[in-house]
Amino acid sequence: MKRISGRVFRYPLLVATVIVGVLGLVLWLAGATDAPRWLFSSFGLVVAGIESVGMIKRLRQGTFGVDLLAVIAIVATVAVGEYIATLLIVLMLTGGAALEDYAAGRATRELTALLTRAPQIAHRIRPGGADDAAATEIDDIPATEVRLGDLLLVRPAEIVPVDGTLLTASASFDESSLTGESLPVEHTAGEPVLSGSINGQAAATLQATATAENSQYQRIIALVAEASTSKAPVVRLADRYAVPFTAVSLLIAGLAWALSGDPVRFAEVLVVATPCPLLLAAPVAFMGGMSRAARNGIIVKGAGVLESLARARTVVFDKTGTLTYGTPAIAEVRAEAGFDSDTLLTLAASTEQYSSHVLAASVIGAARDRGLVLTPADSAREIATHGVVARFGDREVAVGKLSFIRDRAPAAVATALSGGELAIYLAVDGAYAGCIVASDTVRDNARATVDALGRLGVRNSIMLTGDARATAEHVAAQVGITRVQADCLPSDKVDTVRGLTERPVIMVGDGVNDAPVLAVADIGIAMGAKGSTAASESADVVILLDDVSRTVRAVRIGQDTVRIALQSIWIGIILSLVLMLVAAFGLIPATAGALSQEAVDLITIFNALRAIGGRVDAAAGVRVPARPGSPAAAGRDYSGRMLHKA
Repeated sequence: MKRISGRVFRYPLLVATVIVGVLGLVLWLAGATDAPRWLFSSFGLVVAGIESVGMIKRLRQGTFGVDLLAVIAIVATVAVGEYIATLLIVLMLTGGAALEDYAAGRATRELTALLTRAPQIAHRIRPGGADDAAATEIDDIPATEVRLGDLLLVRPAEIVPVDGTLLTASASFDESSLTGESLPVEHTAGEPVLSGSINGQAAATLQATATAENSQYQRIIALVAEASTSKAPVVRLADRYAVPFTAVSLLIAGLAWALSGDPVRFAEVLVVATPCPLLLAAPVAFMGGMSRAARNGIIVKGAGVLESLARARTVVFDKTGTLTYGTPAIAEVRAEAGFDSDTLLTLAASTEQYSSHVLAASVIGAARDRGLVLTPADSAREIATHGVVARFGDREVAVGKLSFIRDRAPAAVATALSGGELAIYLAVDGAYAGCIVASDTVRDNARATVDALGRLGVRNSIMLTGDARATAEHVAAQVGITRVQADCLPSDKVDTVRGLTERPVIMVGDGVNDAPVLAVADIGIAMGAKGSTAASESADVVILLDDVSRTVRAVRIGQDTVRIALQSIWIGIILSLVLMLVAAFGLIPATAGALSQEAVDLITIFNALRAIGGRVDAAAGVRVPARPGSPAAAGRDYSGRMLHKA
């Protein structure tokens, strides 16, 4: 009930038009045949007055729409006594405005999710309590009350509340929400830690170097808010044809009046010149395009977004989670002499059963994919952020970082790694046994996506990432992107996108770190299946499937929608011009003209509804290319309404 009442108040003129129409019909059935004429005519003049006020305001802002012709048409039908035509014009005018407003309204959302995720609580260690993290030595305070120099305890899996310097000997942090890097980052004492990063499995102590207001995460929030308000509004497609259509209509009507000497001829021409095709063709087509996109697992926030997609010339990609799967996968097992790859992987996976490290699940999953049987350990202990040592009978296996393994097997050496790779080293009974290489795998369809966008006219492709340049260039080479900018913070990405000249610009990304640049781009596309809610809120388009190729489909739907909308507008304009020329010679009375114009409206609308098509690319039963080892790779189908978590 609240939703219905809210819509009533949101579109009062449309609701009032329907009420007036129903009331007029009741009066006519009751025998009061003159009452509907006075009711419809009076109501039409009131709406014309309201529209005139709005038209004047828009003219002062330098915007000219089809409002002028609509107002003149309403007055003209009242003048010739065609009160039914008056109400029909008002209905089309208010209905079209409501439809367009509804489409635009879908793009306006508060960034509540981003604000909600912001760190709220900090654990401040009392003076003298840094060496003892007992509960009695810690005060829980709002993050906004943290001051420079405060000692803070960050518990396992908690969000770092403010920027600080690490005091603990070493700690692992998930910084994917800030830099986009999917692998955990190891920090040692004295290194800076950014707010918004997530602590690993061991408690860490840090000293605040910034207040909450000046920390990295809050700057991201401020960038999103600023970028969201700085975007220029998209001009309505129909308004581009308003000036010439209005001028031609008034010229034909004026000539008909002047040559015939009959002022009724002026009204008859304008009756068939009502701008309903212009008012409804584009909104109907764009709503159809948005519906088609939704069936394909793509949420488009407004008609203007589809128009921008159709004209896009540059695409910018984030790397992690967008061009790559965003989760580490086992790329290679490099066994030393005396071990084969299956034996090494079995030992590593059996040991990693007792680890809380993010890579442990990847190692165990790779072993199970090969059908290897894991062995339970007689004993195991994990050294946080370093590795795990487990004993299987009389054999001791150590798995972890290189420095950890070298303490047990001095012969261990660093293995050669390509960009984006990370190695897990093994020692067995004090001897170096080899290593397992993990990497964030490039999506199977990433290169095809870049190539397909180029064929659609989006020929400029760029990759922005917080990763190191070697990693970024390695991925870019795989997917066919030649322009790369690495080591980017969120503000760097925003500055780069703002400076691009080949526009409109599409930005494709996921994660909180992408939220500001998604907001400032002409079209922000968020990979909603894995991306943060903040990215989805900031974006103009949200892809519900974990499938970057949907970017291509979004552009294609935008191009198809604009093409159909333009076809519908031109069909309406041409048919209206033909009717105007016929009416100028007095061959179409006002009543017949109103009916003829309604026929034009129907033809225009039915053509615009073609944008709802696209059954061939509907998303029922889409198979999404998945990271090897995931459920999707094992053969699971994902429909357009399901999310694939890579």
